[in-house]
Amino acid sequence: MIILSERQLKTLHLLVKIYTETGVPVGSKTLMNQGIKASSATIRNDLAKLEELELIQKTHSSSGRIPSIKGYRYYVDHLMQPAEISSNEIVHIRQLLNKRYHATNEIIEQSAKILSDLTSYTAFSLGPEVKERKLTGFRIVPLNRSQLIAIIVTDQGYVESQVFSIPESITSEDIEKMIRIINDRLVGENLLTVYHKLRTEIPLVLQKYFTNSANVLYLFEEVFNQAFDDQVYISGGMNLLNSENLTDIAEFKSIYSLISDSEQLTDLLLPDKTGIEIKIGHEIENDLLLNMSLITAGYEVPNYGKGVIALLGPTNMSYSKLHGLVKVMTTELSGHLDSYYRSLNDSIGQ
Repeated sequence: MIILSERQLKTLHLLVKIYTETGVPVGSKTLMNQGIKASSATIRNDLAKLEELELIQKTHSSSGRIPSIKGYRYYVDHLMQPAEISSNEIVHIRQLLNKRYHATNEIIEQSAKILSDLTSYTAFSLGPEVKERKLTGFRIVPLNRSQLIAIIVTDQGYVESQVFSIPESITSEDIEKMIRIINDRLVGENLLTVYHKLRTEIPLVLQKYFTNSANVLYLFEEVFNQAFDDQVYISGGMNLLNSENLTDIAEFKSIYSLISDSEQLTDLLLPDKTGIEIKIGHEIENDLLLNMSLITAGYEVPNYGKGVIALLGPTNMSYSKLHGLVKVMTTELSGHLDSYYRSLNDSIGQ
């Protein structure tokens, strides 16, 4: 158990704050000038104690100290206070989210882009879970001669919508037949059964009713693939190159390959607990990310499902600021998705 004096706690807190803001190793004079009320010699003694406890470490290039992985962990667990995000910043986030969307996945993808743009780190967004749910409703809304919106409704009110291009060979009568087949054979089934039928029963049915069954089957699969795809949206992957801890191009390629693997990435991002979770270095449980930190936050859209947003960056990220930002982002994303789902449900009920 680590026991620190009040001054040593303040020294560690200030050292982490200065280093995460500037990226410059911190010396005793800087700490004294920034508010530690003690002589330079006393501060040096405190720094030596913190170094002995492996909370900070010297750099090769200067007499200043930087936090260690253990020091960041101690700071996050005992000293960090999540920063308050200003009302202007919240309004800015809302403005960035307030676009015209044709699908829930577009909102989820936009949230990753916003997080990445605001932080210059790599951001991830995973939408609400749907796999275990039952298909309870289906509707197609024509937009024009070549496009339609397919709206899938599952139990607990989850709604998925997507704009699709209609193959030239498919007529409006074909679309009507599609709707009848879906309502007769798929509505009322859980999504895993729907997935199975699309690969066994439905192709045989389509051959019976359509001369161009291959094109119709393709449209079927396009419509329902969204419901089965736990896709993780990534924004700012190239920001990994900006990390001071990532200087080897082969290492960058390995990490980029990791974050491009949807299945591995989903396992990596799913939080171990509710709320906001910060994993540092080896806690991420991936050897490629030993010099990085991962902030994950689960969110819930009432009656619709749970999702996750996350940030991957260097260990010297500003944990306080990012904790506050991610907290605001989960609230805004959840509210925006909730409003979108309600508007889709209203359109179905009309």
